[in-house]
Amino acid sequence: MSSSEQSIKDYLPILSMGGLILIVQVLALFLSTPMEVNEMQAFEDPTQVSNSIYYLVLILVFTLFVLMALKKNMKWVISISIYLAIISTLYYVFFALFTLIPFLSGFEIIASTVLSTGITVLLYKYPEWYVVDIVGVCIAAGVSALIGISLSVIPVIILLLLLAIYDAISVYKTKHMIAMAEGIMDLKLPILFVIPKHSNYSFLQESFKPGEQREAFFMGLGDAVMPTLLVVSANVFMESNGISYPVLGAIIGTLAGHAVLSVLVMKGKPQAGLPFLNSGVILGFFAGFLLSGASIM
Repeated sequence: MSSSEQSIKDYLPILSMGGLILIVQVLALFLSTPMEVNEMQAFEDPTQVSNSIYYLVLILVFTLFVLMALKKNMKWVISISIYLAIISTLYYVFFALFTLIPFLSGFEIIASTVLSTGITVLLYKYPEWYVVDIVGVCIAAGVSALIGISLSVIPVIILLLLLAIYDAISVYKTKHMIAMAEGIMDLKLPILFVIPKHSNYSFLQESFKPGEQREAFFMGLGDAVMPTLLVVSANVFMESNGISYPVLGAIIGTLAGHAVLSVLVMKGKPQAGLPFLNSGVILGFFAGFLLSGASIM
């Protein structure tokens, strides 16, 4: 194999992760319209900055809950909590999609319940990497759309800045985020994306024993969800005629942040993703904002 072919092969997983982020953002944009029409917003006033603090507190409380469960060796509690979150998120995703299908009118609740339950059972019984990734895309897009339509641009930007700082502290300083990720990896839950390094890889056979070389790249769903919040919020709360430059800028900025992050990850050291991804999406958004001449609502 030539050096150029080897180089392409080495960077293919990184390109694949960028592709997954892009898919999540496009799907979230699509889902945001039916979710907004069906009034799935979490807050009556999406402009309140206090809403951002509310989400940050929820994340901190959940992190504490997971760390305590790991310390007490109660991973089953984590599994139950996450599976409940999965089935509820999938329900909202499918309900929003089914409202767009005329012949399912009046049966959205039943169809959404059956499909979300079936997929969750499949995930529990057969968590192979491609099943985890497909479900992960649906969950990431669904969460991004739900929160994105619930927070206007300013609260989202504040939330992203706070989360970037928190992620940096939790990875580089306290390192509890790394410990948490390593502690729940073996549960094989769709809270991450799995990109195999070779074609015969099986997530089911991954042992996650300390010190063993990983046969796949992993990226937390949060790295796709958080920047997508601004993409969705800009699309929902900013008026545009034709192409929305703030939305387009946010998408390009996310991918640029991912590219910078990937270069550092390829060197072999764990990196906090949100400082790169969130700064990328924010800078991209403002670049598009300046080009558009729009106003932030």
